Amino acid sequence: MYEPIRSPSVHTPADDADFPHRSREEELDIQLAGHLAALLAVTDELGLGAAGDRIAEQVARLRGAPPARHAGLTDAAPTELHRRAHALAGRALLVAASRADTTAAILAAIRMDAHTAALAGPAPSGQLVGAH
Repeated sequence: MYEPIRSPSVHTPADDADFPHRSREEELDIQLAGHLAALLAVTDELGLGAAGDRIAEQVARLRGAPPARHAGLTDAAPTELHRRAHALAGRALLVAASRADTTAAILAAIRMDAHTAALAGPAPSGQLVGAH
């Protein structure tokens, strides 16, 4: 009644494929390095040298080579750059947490806090940022 399948299904896994496979850890390393490199570019544009150096160390650790430092400027407003950096640090934090990279997660969280504070403006004297 039914004709037998004569060709392999497109849903059959290709275990003997000729292309290299990466592990989940390797994929997360690549993704984290990419987010941190983008954060580094924005950080360098903001002129935050010490923070940029710490980010560059993490990118170098993940990639095995030092990153290229940002050379061009976008002429974006500092507020926009801080928003962009905050978003990139958030993405890096998520990936770092998913791969259990404590060092990168702490760095990303610190950068998120710094950009949040920069967006909030100066705190009134005698009060802590975020204190109620």
